[in-house]
Formats: sequence, structure tokens, C-alpha cells
Amino acid sequence: MIVHRNLLIILTAVAIAGAGGWNLLKTHQSTPTTAPAFTHKEGVLRYPPGSPQLAEIHSDIPVVAPLPLSEPLNARLAYDESVTARVSSPLAGRIVSMPVDIGDRVNKGQPLLILDSPDLGSALADAQKAKADLQRKENAFHRNKTLYEGEVLAHKGLEDAEADWQQARAEYERAQLRLANLHVSYGAKGETFSLVAPISGIVTERNANPGAEVGPGNAAPLFVVSDPERLWAMIDLPEHLIDKVKPGQVVALEAQTWNNVSFPAIIERVAPTLDPATRRVAVRVSVANPDGRLRPEMFVRVRLLAADSPKVLRVPSAAIITQGVTHFVFVERATGEFEKRRVEAALQDRDFVYLSAGITATEKIVQSGALLLASELAGGE
Repeated sequence: MIVHRNLLIILTAVAIAGAGGWNLLKTHQSTPTTAPAFTHKEGVLRYPPGSPQLAEIHSDIPVVAPLPLSEPLNARLAYDESVTARVSSPLAGRIVSMPVDIGDRVNKGQPLLILDSPDLGSALADAQKAKADLQRKENAFHRNKTLYEGEVLAHKGLEDAEADWQQARAEYERAQLRLANLHVSYGAKGETFSLVAPISGIVTERNANPGAEVGPGNAAPLFVVSDPERLWAMIDLPEHLIDKVKPGQVVALEAQTWNNVSFPAIIERVAPTLDPATRRVAVRVSVANPDGRLRPEMFVRVRLLAADSPKVLRVPSAAIITQGVTHFVFVERATGEFEKRRVEAALQDRDFVYLSAGITATEKIVQSGALLLASELAGGE
């Protein structure tokens, strides 16, 4: 009886042990083997498709650009004053209508606003009175001349009549010039005055509305008319860069608003004096703006170029990994495969690094995510 009981205990233990082993084997066989997140060898990282790291990495080919003479300079865009007119009313009055608005293109002589102005009535009346006075004094002179020739009038009387005639002529010409400056013809009537555009261009500012009282004393111009295809960039040049600029020199202008697209520009004027407070020189740059993407008062960056500036490869500063005095980039050799490569930097500023050696213009460079690759490569080593 005891033997049978011991045999039953042994068989039960064997069954339990067998079941546990079977479950362990089944669990081991059903658990998939996890592939490594990445592999690396001799400075090359490889990620399998679908790796989450790939979503953080962006690659692109470098930009071929001329090597600047210095770091970029801050500048402010302004109107090109040679093609800009600030228009104010030469007469006091009330605005009746304004047929143009901001953004409208106008031609020279086109009305900008209509003004009800008593001053215009006074100017027309003065011109008419001056003409009548001139006619009267001219007739008086000719009568006195006839009397003088008949020895009826003394020479002094003739001189006085001639002086009166010349004064009347001067007053008449002054009245005519005033009407001409107002772009009003002598035969005009009433008190309705048209303020016209002195140049052709785009209305970039309008500082009045119908019904407003305006006059020569207004602090701000009523309109600004300019050609937006031509702008100025104003630079405060540091003293140590004076020898690197001259009129006629080509520069590259970049606006952050347009993703640092380069706009061609030319230095027009370099101030002959130095600002004693800032130790800087005012430099004026002429900028072509045919598509209107640039706007006055924008802040831009200007890169000084030499006439013989060599072409180099430009990458964002975020693409560069610096170790001591050595610079590296990651080159995307294939999808998910990145090679760490040493490069030579010719110039580095806040935004870009200009490379003189190490990569080619057709290779894709990691421009965001380089730090991630560097940390994983260092961790794998």
C-alpha cells in the first residue's frame, strides 16, 4: 500500500514537471526576437525601415553659394527715395472724395483726392486781378509813351508808368506760377481742387479719409507713392569692415521671411564719415524687388561678396557636429544609412557654415537630426 502511494506521488511530480517544461518551451518559441534599433560600423549608422529615429532626420543637398567676406550684417529695408514721393496738400480744405487707396497703381498727374478749398478760389481770383491790373498798366504805359513822344509828358512820368507796368507783369507771373504749381489752369473756376500724383507708382500709404480737414501744416503726408520694385537696404557697417565695401560692389541680401532666399543687391553709397557713438558707417544698398516679396521696414541680412568670391557648399549650422577643432556632417548614403564624414569649414556664422572640402554638391547632408545621429553613434561605440 505504501509502495503504491509513493509511486503515485512520483508520477504526479513527473507530470507537473513535464507540463511546466512544455509551457516554458512554448513561451520561448512564441516570443519573437527583437531586432536591434540600429547597427553601426566604422562611423556608419544603419536604421531598419520604420525606425522612429528616421522621422526626426531630414536630409537635403547643400547649396552652392559664393563665399562671403564676413558674417552677415543686419539691415533694414526702406523706400528708394529716388522713386518715392510723399504727397501733401498745398491748400487748406476739406476732402470731398479719395478715388485711390493703398495698393492702387497710379500714373503721373492722376488725381489722388478731391478737395473743397476756399484757398483755391482766392488763388484764382488773385490771378484774374493780376491779369486785369497788368492790362491796365500796360495800356497806361503806352498812353504815357505817346504823350512823352509828343513832348506833352516829362520823362519821369514815362519811367513811372513803365515801372508800374513791370511790377504788374511780375505779379501776374507770380499768380500764374502759383496756379501752375497747383496744377490748375488759369481758366478754372470754383473751389474744387484735385491733388494729383507727382510720379507714377503704387500708393503705399494713405493717411486721410473723406471729410477730413487737411492743409500744408499736416505732420504726415496724405499719400506716399513709390515704386516697390526698387528698395534700399540701410546697413550700419562695423568699422573693421570699411575696407571690404565700395560703391558698385555686389552683395547678397536674405530675408528670413522667405526662408533665406538670396536677392541680388548692389552697394550704392558709403558714408564718408563715421558715427562717433556707434563706431559704424552708414551704407546704402540698392535692391531689385521685381516680384514684390520684400517690403519697406523689413529686417534682412546682407552678406558681403568679393568680385572673385569662390563658390563653396553651404549647409545649415545645425548640420555641423563639432568635436574639438574638427567638423563633421552626416551623409545619407542610402535610405536609413548615414555616414559620419569630416569636412573643412571656410566660414561659419549663426545660420550657415560654408564648406570648402569633404562633401560634393550632389550628396544629401543631414540638415536636421545630426545631433541625434551623433549621440547614437557615440552610444554605440
